[in-house]
Amino acid sequence: MTALTGKIVLITGANRGIGRALLEEALHRGARQVYAATRGSFVHPDERVTPLLLDVTDKAQTQQAAQAVPALDLLVNNAGVAVPDDLNDPAVLEHHLAVNLFGYHGVTQAFLPLLVRSRGAIVNNLSTAALEPMPIVPAYSISKAAAYSLTRSQRIFLADQGVRVHAVFTGPTDTDMNRGFDMPKASPESVARAIFDGVENQEEDIFPDPMAQTMAAGWRNSPAKALEDEHAALSAAEPA
Repeated sequence: MTALTGKIVLITGANRGIGRALLEEALHRGARQVYAATRGSFVHPDERVTPLLLDVTDKAQTQQAAQAVPALDLLVNNAGVAVPDDLNDPAVLEHHLAVNLFGYHGVTQAFLPLLVRSRGAIVNNLSTAALEPMPIVPAYSISKAAAYSLTRSQRIFLADQGVRVHAVFTGPTDTDMNRGFDMPKASPESVARAIFDGVENQEEDIFPDPMAQTMAAGWRNSPAKALEDEHAALSAAEPA
């Protein structure tokens, strides 16, 4: 998959922040239809937008949503949660994992048959915290690191089915989630543009903002990335 023109896209958490910016950018790039998955009601003036009720932690609702979508080219796992904590309350960690890890996995599995059919793509919106934890949000960082491990595993298992899997390492972005942090932040619109540029350029790992870009070259040439490539090659060499 390259350009979004004429494609069918589904974006979770599409009602605000980066998700809303991705929705608008997909429309701008000529998407034929965009499913806007949100936990509550959502209305959009563009007739190409189809609201989809979807709480990523609700398995039954996820299956119902998948049954309502007849075809799909691009799935964007964007819905997420970030709550400051100190790792003293296991429930906080469990909540982050439920949304940021198991939510991504459950939604992907539900829509995977459609993506295999279209030889489409998956975008997992992670965070630079997946590579190095942020002390103020350790549960969030742990869940995003786990989601990146999921992303790398998906690449291995889905490559022979023609489905491309992208990891997005987003840095500080001016959204409600980051409102309490005093630091330079990229706009959601610029991040959305960079994410879809990366998808269209078939970049496995996308660094969509100035802060994330400072890590890009070092990561792509790192021993960890080289090891990922070695594992992928080993998997491809295994007999079916």
